[in-house]
Amino acid sequence: MKTISALSIYLLPFVALFVFQISSLPLLFLLWAIMGFGKAFIGMSVMHDSLHGSFSNKQSTNRLVALCTWLLGVDPRNWKIQHNVLHHSFTNIEHADEDIEPRFIFRFSPHQPRLSIQKYQHLYALFFYGLGTLIWVTVKDFAKAVKYKNEGFIKSGKDFNLHITQIIIRKAVYFSLFLVLPSIWLAYPFWMVALMFLTMHFVAGNILTFTFQCAHVMDSSEFINSPDGHIPENRLAHQLKTTANFGTNSRLLFWFTGGLNHQIEHHLFPHICHIHYRKISGIVAATASEYNLPYHTQPTLATAVYQHLYMLKELGSEPTKTKKSYA
Repeated sequence: MKTISALSIYLLPFVALFVFQISSLPLLFLLWAIMGFGKAFIGMSVMHDSLHGSFSNKQSTNRLVALCTWLLGVDPRNWKIQHNVLHHSFTNIEHADEDIEPRFIFRFSPHQPRLSIQKYQHLYALFFYGLGTLIWVTVKDFAKAVKYKNEGFIKSGKDFNLHITQIIIRKAVYFSLFLVLPSIWLAYPFWMVALMFLTMHFVAGNILTFTFQCAHVMDSSEFINSPDGHIPENRLAHQLKTTANFGTNSRLLFWFTGGLNHQIEHHLFPHICHIHYRKISGIVAATASEYNLPYHTQPTLATAVYQHLYMLKELGSEPTKTKKSYA
């Protein structure tokens, strides 16, 4: 039912553009914004579990559901490498976790060099976070394919060529469906339809980026710089020290984010379907307390967003900040 709901929120407004021949500009922008919610909803509640292999205990079902990546313009292989392999294995570890890698205008870790512009990063985060999914569907997949080939995750030669070909086909299908077709159908110039398309991505980008960043770039999170690759913790303790939950009492938030407000449970048990996170959270919290390990959580989404923005302000203001970090 959640999968049907997510696909409906994303696709029904899109279908309405053609069926009802809507000409009202404010209504059109509203429909594209709703599609942005649907896009994020699918990414968190459907695609995320399917690419983790936890949507179903049948891998054939996971592969079938993962076809939603065609609708989102995302390459699943690159996503698995960045998220499943790198982020989950090396959470908040400098030079390994790409979710905190330097992005020029952002400083996500106290171990990264500070630029003067970053003292404003808590102010411009909303704008640049909104560009996250747009960058992914345009240039990021191609850049990641080359990077992962150089790092050995994708083999050179035939494997790489096939991978690039698949990315090109996915992008062609996605942009033909969600940009070219509306441009032909709607009675507005291309640049106006492009703004509607950007509106969808801006909404989805902010939802997705804040959801993931509020789980790891927080004042409670530890950040690790280990040039020799040695990490002084086992995997479970490491995940507890680098991850945080938020708004766990909200059933609506849990439903919409696909359980990603329970990031601790997800990082400890990434192969468990998210519908079970609420059920095991009490056990996880009690066990963490038993072994004198942290179980970080923010009471609401609003407090999590505030604390994340505050952390960005601290990271942008203090070049030698080392609180909650170890080397």
